[in-house]
Amino acid sequence: MTRPIQAAIHLSALQHNYRLLKARAPRSQAFAVIKANAYGHGLVRTAKALAKADGFALLEIEQAQVLRELGFKLPILLLEGVFEPEELTICAEQDFRIAVHNEQQLAWLDEATLVRPLRVCLKLNTGMNRLGFVAERAPELVDRLSANRNVRSITLMSHFATADEPEKGIDWQLARFRAATAGLDLPVTLANSAALFDYPETQGEWVRPGIMLYGSSPFAERSACNLGLLPAMSLTSRLIGTQQIEAGAVVGYGANFRAEKPMRLGIVACGYADGYPRHAPTGTPVWVEGCRTRLIGRVSMDMLAVDLADIPAAQVGSPVELWGKNLSIDEVAAAAGTISYELMCAIAPRVPMVAE
Repeated sequence: MTRPIQAAIHLSALQHNYRLLKARAPRSQAFAVIKANAYGHGLVRTAKALAKADGFALLEIEQAQVLRELGFKLPILLLEGVFEPEELTICAEQDFRIAVHNEQQLAWLDEATLVRPLRVCLKLNTGMNRLGFVAERAPELVDRLSANRNVRSITLMSHFATADEPEKGIDWQLARFRAATAGLDLPVTLANSAALFDYPETQGEWVRPGIMLYGSSPFAERSACNLGLLPAMSLTSRLIGTQQIEAGAVVGYGANFRAEKPMRLGIVACGYADGYPRHAPTGTPVWVEGCRTRLIGRVSMDMLAVDLADIPAAQVGSPVELWGKNLSIDEVAAAAGTISYELMCAIAPRVPMVAE
């Protein structure tokens, strides 16, 4: 008999969230960002659910090739471009679009002999200081790329560091981008999930939504539900044991939870080897037998404990939701001192993943 834990992927939620982003950016095309195995939801599964998307964006050329082999003909953007010059040949053959963000990639483009020219996104560093050329070099770089026989088209690209923080916003980066690219009549891709909600002025020819596709809020202070998003993943399990403990009894490794009064607890088949965060503290919300309760004690490799004091109906076999339709992954992540992205991407291979 298999362990009862599983991750369910809600395909209709993915589609709903994509339609929502298109409604928010009706004049833009959208690259659905499916990097990191579609944020843990499964690359192929997610691509099939979003087969009507305008395009996909990811990192690994191997994953882009998988999509082409499955018959996906829509635009595919490699967000970090190529890592070896030989990959340019594959990009030309498979019609992948590539980001260009460093001098080495420019040199490879200059030297390559390709079966067809490529569509490139020129990545400009407007202040995040991660990838990209100094923004003020945009005119010079556009001239160089325009003269390159291996370049078919150029889209200007940047990425916002604080679009999800209203007190910081995007004005400081957007102003630099606009000043650096003034007079360059080229397509633009700037907006991420947070910008799609708060900064319509960033919606260029292409937008690049990520986390919102998976039903998680890009904002710390606004829930996914209030944004109209639906959760695309539910992590569920069952109780595999119960314990009645007395006042003063401790629970779990480290004995860092001590009962203040007699209480009943439940043991859930889910632990950090499944992807649940070990650092989640006592009080992290859990949904058991249709009721909200809390995690108690330290998360183990294969199990965690929950408070059943107010859930008398809970018994061995009772359903548990760690996050999903009843309990927001954003709330669980906040309680654990992390973000939903990490929880989604951390689901372990041993956890069965099913599509619904």
